[in-house]
Amino acid sequence: MSALPKDALRRGWCPSALRPMETGDGWLVRLHPPGASLTPTQLRRIAALAVEHGNGLIEISARANLQIRGVTAESHPNLVERLLTERLVDEHDGDGPQRVTLVSPLAGLDRGVMLGLDPSISGREGAAFGKSFSGRRPAPPENDGTGGLVDAIDLADDIERRARAIAGLPAKLGVVVDHGGPQALDEFPCDIRLVGITPGHVALCLGDRLWRGPVAEAEAAAAVETALRRFATLRKAAPERIRRLRDLSLEALASLSALPEASAPTPRIPPRRAGRFALDDDRFVALVGLPLGRCDAAVLDRLGAGTAASAADIRLSPWRGLAFRDLDRAEAESLLALADDLGLITRDDDPRLSVQACAGSPACTRAEAPAMVDAAVLAEAAADLLAGGATLHVSGCIKACAHPAAADLTLVGREGRYDVVPGGTTRDKPVATLDLSALLTRLQPGQDIHARLKAARSAGSQG
Repeated sequence: MSALPKDALRRGWCPSALRPMETGDGWLVRLHPPGASLTPTQLRRIAALAVEHGNGLIEISARANLQIRGVTAESHPNLVERLLTERLVDEHDGDGPQRVTLVSPLAGLDRGVMLGLDPSISGREGAAFGKSFSGRRPAPPENDGTGGLVDAIDLADDIERRARAIAGLPAKLGVVVDHGGPQALDEFPCDIRLVGITPGHVALCLGDRLWRGPVAEAEAAAAVETALRRFATLRKAAPERIRRLRDLSLEALASLSALPEASAPTPRIPPRRAGRFALDDDRFVALVGLPLGRCDAAVLDRLGAGTAASAADIRLSPWRGLAFRDLDRAEAESLLALADDLGLITRDDDPRLSVQACAGSPACTRAEAPAMVDAAVLAEAAADLLAGGATLHVSGCIKACAHPAAADLTLVGREGRYDVVPGGTTRDKPVATLDLSALLTRLQPGQDIHARLKAARSAGSQG
């Protein structure tokens, strides 16, 4: 392969394998596996390629994308050639989104009740931060339910096929396809949301504001296609003003669909994001999280090797992890024990699941603070609050690449220190600007930031 043309490499855009993004530690290459699925052998190959052609660091984003860091101009052509030859990616060379849909990593396994994690599986928690966390809650309650109401995987595949034929869609456009079962995706922002509400029927939400439906599952992809085509037409007339569906007025949103108005679906309990899930035919899923969404290639290789003898179907998780599906009991327990030994996340009450952080400096040239490194330190200091459900977002700059939504505590890098924003986003007004040492002090019990977080959690649990 030849080198990339100059206009194919940009900062701050939505990267892919064919078009990487320039960062402070080299190029970031984002992979879109065919069908959003991998085998253990393929996982190990990606780990090997990350060492051979990058710096060995691998990430999983909040959109369930796998990313290789530290790729160079010289190594990129060979990396892409291997990815394409070995069918590890499925990408087109247009300007639109490579993959628009987000589904639960447990979608398609709706054969029975998904059970809570057996706390006897693992007892070695928190290794990635150097010592065990304190303040653990009891094992989380079971997610009662009988699985999904629609086939989210088939529906997502249909939407992907239709979206590729629509010109003018923004690269970061997102469609959440929620099967309506226990693994709710309510926390993830999107342009269009589909939620199963009764068997074979979904409700559709435009811009996360306007609900329409119901629509039959067989007709839902066509309804999404209609909305996207109409949106692309509106965007073409004002591309600088209209970038996502959220930029449209309610009247403009309403023009995207002829479906009748509908009420929002009944809220569900928050989903479990890590642990063992049991199906009714004695098969299991092991859902493993990467601390802050990052690990080195050796860890990924160990996970792949640990399931090499199985028929595991591996799906990327929007909770920055991997779902190893269709395991027997022994395989699931063995994999979770291995993941625990590697310092990964195997329990839903792990404080690290409540932390979002970007790469920060020096990996990102836009960042004004080492967000990921500091986030690990802050997460350990606030482990009790985070295990109780408080949320922390540490961003190297105002762009909020890791988490555009509000958090109970948002920290925004500013010249080596952090703007402190309680209960807001990176663009909200801060109450203070502090260095890491001062933050750690004020996160201690009896201090003001600790009290704010505790109050926010109390208010949230009562609501």
